[in-house]
Amino acid sequence: MPEALPEAGSPSAPGAASPPAPAQGCASPAPSPAPSPVPRYQVRAAHTGATVTVYQAYAPRLGVPAARDGRFPPAWKRERMTWIKPSFLWMMYRCGWATKADQETVLAVEITREGFDRALSRACLSHYVPGVHLDREAWRASLAGSPARVQWDPERDLHLNALPHRSLQLGLSGWASRAYADEWTVSIRDVTPLAREIHALVRAGDTGAARALLPAETPYPAGPLPHLGA
Repeated sequence: MPEALPEAGSPSAPGAASPPAPAQGCASPAPSPAPSPVPRYQVRAAHTGATVTVYQAYAPRLGVPAARDGRFPPAWKRERMTWIKPSFLWMMYRCGWATKADQETVLAVEITREGFDRALSRACLSHYVPGVHLDREAWRASLAGSPARVQWDPERDLHLNALPHRSLQLGLSGWASRAYADEWTVSIRDVTPLAREIHALVRAGDTGAARALLPAETPYPAGPLPHLGA
C-alpha cells in the first residue's frame, strides 16, 4: 500500500516550518503505545470479586416477576437449556433492543463467579473444532456428558454490526440450569429502560452518550480455556 501523503501544514509537509527543537536537557515525550487488539476468543463481562453479570431477555410474564422478586419464578423451566450472555451489546443484537416477541424484558442477572467458573470448566463447544477436539467422536462424547456448552459469536458494536472478536454464549442444561436459577443467582435487575435509552441515543446519532451508558465489561479472569478454544 503506498504511503499516505502528509496533510498540508503538518510538520512533514513540503514547505512547512520545522517544529522547534526541544529545550536542552528536556527529552521529547515518548509516543503513546498503540492499543492492544482484543483477542479473538476472550471472556469479557461486568464482574466483581464475587460475581459476574450475564444477560437474558424474556417475555414480560417471566421477566417482570423475576426482576421484582430477585429470583426466577416457578414458571421458568429449569429442565430446559438456557443461554446466558456476558455481553450487553450481543444481548441487544439478539433481542433487537428489547423489541422482538417474547424478548421485551431484558434482565441483568448477577451470579456467583464460583458457579460461572464451574460451568465454564465443564462446558463443551457446541460444534466440532479440529485441534480442540481429538476427533468428531471425542467431541460428541464430550458434548453428551457436559452440562454446559459454549458458542463464540461475533461481538457487536453500538450499531449491532459484527466485530472481529468473539463474544461468549454459555448454554446451561441439567443440574447447571437448575443451579443457575436457584443457587448461583445473586440478583436480577430489569435493564429494559437502559436498553431503550441507549438505543434512542444511537438512533439520534449521539454515540458518545450511548457508549457512556454501556455496562463496563472487562476481561474476565477465567484463565486459559483450551477445551473451549480460548
